[in-house]
Amino acid sequence: MTIQTILQWLVAHQYLLGWIGVISLLVFSLSLLSLPWLVAMIPEDYFLSQKRKQTILKNESFGIWIVIFILKNSIGLLLVTGGILMLFLPGQGVLTIIAGLIMTDYPGKFELERRIVSNKKILEKLNWLRNKANQPSLKIDN
Repeated sequence: MTIQTILQWLVAHQYLLGWIGVISLLVFSLSLLSLPWLVAMIPEDYFLSQKRKQTILKNESFGIWIVIFILKNSIGLLLVTGGILMLFLPGQGVLTIIAGLIMTDYPGKFELERRIVSNKKILEKLNWLRNKANQPSLKIDN
């Protein structure tokens, strides 16, 4: 594939490049607006217990729980996808991926979250965002 062929393809698909730029800007803006709020919503003792606490809503109102479950996982997957894109495009890729992983439910999630957040640099960044939102720092087991 020559450079001329690539340039011809780019000229022929300018609309695609425009849409990629618009989507990149939208995901970047959404992450800047939502990430600090999402990090601030994590309970400060979230990573201290050895096991995840069972939600009361799941047992008492399964219909509402399933709607919240689907909505929460959809937002989480969107954040993970956007974070992966932001590794190559402008944005806070790693923090967005972490926020998406926290929102999404999957086997072994809690152990993975604890391992990721126990990284000193990641914990510092998360706590920096929490401090800007006037929330106490996250507590972790050492």
